[in-house]
Amino acid sequence: MTPLDTGSLAIFSVMLACGQIMFKRVGLTLQGHSGLDAILLVVREPALYAALATYGGATLLWIWILSRVTLIQAYPWVAVGMVIVPLLGWLVFGERVAPIFWLGVVFMVVGVGLTQYAATSAQNSHAAPSSIERP
Repeated sequence: MTPLDTGSLAIFSVMLACGQIMFKRVGLTLQGHSGLDAILLVVREPALYAALATYGGATLLWIWILSRVTLIQAYPWVAVGMVIVPLLGWLVFGERVAPIFWLGVVFMVVGVGLTQYAATSAQNSHAAPSSIERP
């Protein structure tokens, strides 16, 4: 995986996290509203369209990334959002995060690192053939 691939995956993860923050902002506008009133509030909320555009851009980036790297290398980067979103929720919305949560985050970061190491090692090793046959 090249530095461009790694950078693209990082940008993808940040885009997904930012989209979630925008969706949360839209959700906050719904508090105390229901039915048609809630729907009208949502469709007039610029953050909804920004979130959808961000997710659309992230989807296009994801397709491009998958044209360059294996799914095994790319998909663990989705878990990076599980680190970024709670951090942004804490910073942007003042959401409370228990200290034990951050221990779990450390395990996720280590896990993503291990998956990337394993995927790179497998790709660089020509000794072991793939156990999955491709059509």
